[in-house]
Amino acid sequence: MSMFLDTAKIQVKAGKGGDGMVAFRREKYVPNGGPWGGDGGRGGDVIFVVDEGLRTLMDFRYNRHFKAQSGEKGMTKGMHGRGAEDLIVRVPQGTTVRDAETGKVITDLIEHGQRFIVAHGGRGGRGNIRFATPKNPAPEISENGEPGQERELLLELKVLADVGLVGFPSVGKSTLLSVITSAKPKIGAYHFTTIVPNLGMVRTQSGESFAVADLPGLIEGASQGIGLGTQFLRHIERTRVILHVIDMSASEGRDPYEDYLAINKELESYNLRLMERPQIIVANKMDMPDSAENLEEFKKKLAANYDEFEELPQIFPISSLTKQGLATLLDATAELLDKTPEFLLYEESDMEDEAYYGFDEEAPAFEISRDDDATWVLSGDKLEKLFTMTNFDRDESIMKFSRQLRGMGVDEALRARGAKDGDLVRIGKFEFEFVD
Repeated sequence: MSMFLDTAKIQVKAGKGGDGMVAFRREKYVPNGGPWGGDGGRGGDVIFVVDEGLRTLMDFRYNRHFKAQSGEKGMTKGMHGRGAEDLIVRVPQGTTVRDAETGKVITDLIEHGQRFIVAHGGRGGRGNIRFATPKNPAPEISENGEPGQERELLLELKVLADVGLVGFPSVGKSTLLSVITSAKPKIGAYHFTTIVPNLGMVRTQSGESFAVADLPGLIEGASQGIGLGTQFLRHIERTRVILHVIDMSASEGRDPYEDYLAINKELESYNLRLMERPQIIVANKMDMPDSAENLEEFKKKLAANYDEFEELPQIFPISSLTKQGLATLLDATAELLDKTPEFLLYEESDMEDEAYYGFDEEAPAFEISRDDDATWVLSGDKLEKLFTMTNFDRDESIMKFSRQLRGMGVDEALRARGAKDGDLVRIGKFEFEFVD
């Protein structure tokens, strides 16, 4: 089994806030001690942190659920519960985080040490010391902690590389990478020797350096899933320059120019924006018979398909085996990188709107529906959050919740929908009778 994994689906759940406490001060020489219950502690966040030592999402194959701890409950003597520690989850550089439900990009993590809160912990519930008023100096009311944020996420790793090597299988991409860098990719005389992206650092004779990614070979029809498909092309999206490696010896009986067109068609089918990246054509295996003649024919066909005023891609004849032409190729690549800007990876429409952790006045506070058993069902984020944070073990808390529902207009809305005295009303799994 390959130890490289570049996609994963996980579930994260932030910690619940601690419950507030109902307590009273009862000491021999302190008359009228009053309420003394403290607030609950904050629940822990789930935080992604970029670790440059990681190269794969393999850790998420076996561990798909991440849950932060809940806050400590409030205590007597007005003491707050302790807030929970945040759950730190380490991810490799180049990890894109998407919401599994909407498909929107939440964040793109590319810098070592970069942190992002993917799930916010709930705040602690208030203790009864918070509810004391001149009219009610001894309240028996407390809140439960706020539930932590819970969501399903899609993780997608796109390796950080300046240059990407693309081409048909067995055109010499892995050999080229092994010669120009210290990487040790698997090399063999058969197709799809490379089944995972390989990464290496290049240093030119002039002192320039850049990262190169060798991607598994494409074949015609890859965008329809033929061969290894285009599953690894996501790793080329971060690159700024593409080295298009072509077997100019035609050792497998294919026409080099047809190879060039076929690979570009697959790149275009996968993501049209890949064609914005400048390409350098690497005419490999020039030490083989017929390579020189094939290169001349290739140049003629290439020129015939470009307009007079269009700039032709640069072509560099090389031999990875004899190291012929490599220095010139690397210098030209470094020069092209210097004048090529970063490409926008995601459009604004791909990004998730900035989260707002407060009450949205435009959103309805509640919704009313009717179940098959004629029970009225109340739902809505604000109402359900209010319900979750109500301590139903205390009569005063229940009465407070009832007043809150009335203040939100739930009674009037149910009456307008035709609810009658004695009808059942459900919030989640909790049921109660409607009293007109």
